[in-house]
Amino acid sequence: MAQQHLDPTDSTAGPAPTGDALAGYLRAQATEFLRALRQHRETGTAAASNGTEESVDAARALRRSVRRISGSLHTYRPLLETEWSESLRPELAWLSGTLSMEHACEARLERLLLALHRLSGATILPVQAVGAAVVRGRGDTANQERGNLTVGAAKAGALLERQLTLARTRAHSTALQALGSSRFHAVADKVAVLASEVPLTAAAHTTELGPLAAAAEERLTDAVAALPLVTAGSPYNAEALVHGLSPDPSPHPQDAPWHQVRLLLRLHRYAREALFGTDAPIDVRLLTAGQALDRHRDASEAAAAAASAARTPRIAPATAYALGVLHADQRHEVEAARFAFQQCWQKQVVTR
Repeated sequence: MAQQHLDPTDSTAGPAPTGDALAGYLRAQATEFLRALRQHRETGTAAASNGTEESVDAARALRRSVRRISGSLHTYRPLLETEWSESLRPELAWLSGTLSMEHACEARLERLLLALHRLSGATILPVQAVGAAVVRGRGDTANQERGNLTVGAAKAGALLERQLTLARTRAHSTALQALGSSRFHAVADKVAVLASEVPLTAAAHTTELGPLAAAAEERLTDAVAALPLVTAGSPYNAEALVHGLSPDPSPHPQDAPWHQVRLLLRLHRYAREALFGTDAPIDVRLLTAGQALDRHRDASEAAAAAASAARTPRIAPATAYALGVLHADQRHEVEAARFAFQQCWQKQVVTR
C-alpha cells in the first residue's frame, strides 16, 4: 500500500490543524487516563492483587493513554510550556515502563512455553510434562535427539516458569506500589489538570501541527534507511545466535536500531492521531509494519530470557540443550520479523 505522506500545504483538506487540535487530543487522552484509573480503583485491592481481567484491562488502558500523552509531548514540544512538559515526560515514561513489566513477563512466558511445546513435539505443554518425565524415568528416551529435547523441554519449561513467574510477581507488586505512591499521585494530578487545561505556548494557537508531524515521519524514515535491510532479507543471522549464547548478558547490538524504529513508528502514529483527530485515515502499511516490529521485540526479549535461563548454574545438559534450541528458534523469529518489516516497507517505497 502506498505511503500516505503528511502534506501541510494541502489546501483541499480544510483549515490546517493548529495547537488547538493538539490541546483537544491531549484532553481526550487525559480523560481516557482518568477513566482507566477509576476503573482500576473500582476493581478493588483484592481484584488487583489477583490480576483479574478488569484490572488487566484498566492497566492496559492506562498504558495506552500514557504512551499517547508522552509521545505527543515529545513530538509537539515546541507548542507546549517547556518546564511543564519536560517535567512530566520522564514521569510518564516511568509510569508506562512500570505498568508494562507484568504484562511483558506474562506474555514472554507464554511465548516461550508454546515455542517449547512446538519444538519438542509434545502433546502437552512442557511444564505439564515434568511430572510425566519423572515417572517415566531415564529409560524412556529412545528417540535420541527428539527424546532429549522432550525431556529437556519439560525441565526448561519448569525453569522458565519459575523465573518468569517470580519476575511477574515482582513486577505486579512494583506496579501496585507505584500506583499507591506519592509519585504516581503527582503524575495523576498533572494529568487531571491536563484533562481541562493544556499549557500551550502563546504562539501555539496559530502554529500548524503539520510540520512537526512531518518531522516525526522524517525521523522514522531516516532511522529505517539506516537499518541493514539487506541483511534482514537473509533467512538467518548466525552472529545474533552466537552473541546470545555467550556469557555476556547484554542485549545484542543488532536489536537496538530496530527497537528504535519501533519507537519512532509509534511516535509517528500518535502524531498522525493528533493531526487528523478521529478522522485519521487508516494506514494499513503502518499497522503491518508496527505488528512486525512488535513481533521483533517480543522474539528478541524471549530469546534473551532463554539465554539468561541457560546461564543458570548447575542445570542438566538436556535442559541447557533445550534452552539453546529455544534461543535459536526465537532468533529465527527475530529474523522473520525483520524480513516481514523489510517486505512491507520496501513494497510501499516501490508503489508510492
